[in-house]
Amino acid sequence: MILYPSVDDLLERVDSRYSLIMLASKRAHQLDEGQIELLDTYTSQKNVGKALEEVVAGDVVIDPNEKDL
Repeated sequence: MILYPSVDDLLERVDSRYSLIMLASKRAHQLDEGQIELLDTYTSQKNVGKALEEVVAGDVVIDPNEKDL
């Protein structure tokens, strides 16, 4: 269970829980592969938590033109 960021805050940025899971998963994989972190500081140590923090900050969004989220 995640405490920060809250699910309510995350769902204000993404239209569904499914989209949120897919977006966070994809971003976490990118972080695993060594892509640059978008925030200066993170609360979470794990890449999934970092991805969720980036989503709530508005730095990671769903591209409506991308077919494969």
